[in-house]
Amino acid sequence: MSRSGVGISDEALTAYNDLKLGNKYKFVIFTLNDQKTSIIVDQTSADTDYENFLEALPENECRYAVYDFEYEIGHGEGKRNKIVFYAWSPDTAPVRSKMVFASSKDALRRSLNGVSTDIQGTDFSEVAFESVLEKVSRSAGSH
Repeated sequence: MSRSGVGISDEALTAYNDLKLGNKYKFVIFTLNDQKTSIIVDQTSADTDYENFLEALPENECRYAVYDFEYEIGHGEGKRNKIVFYAWSPDTAPVRSKMVFASSKDALRRSLNGVSTDIQGTDFSEVAFESVLEKVSRSAGSH
């Protein structure tokens, strides 16, 4: 349970594990149920196009997401995958929604083992591929 009293649905944890262990999804987007008592799956996708992931984030509503971020490590060393956690809280979202999402984030984040990087997004420039790539590559060098 989070400070806001919001729990995490089994479905949300299963979807995350399907992404992490089963490579079943490229991304999972989470939201709160209508009662604001549980974090549930909003949508899952195996689509590898990052732009389609960004289009799935609503312009005026908060979401959490995990994305199996694949990138080149340069000099022909191949590709790496990092699981990235997104706290999507656009400036245009209702204040109450932003407050509930902010206070529920830690409970979800703690239950997602294996996430390498956290991204806080308030507008699309902060979640653009290049911005995330820069953060992921930086965290990769420090391990």
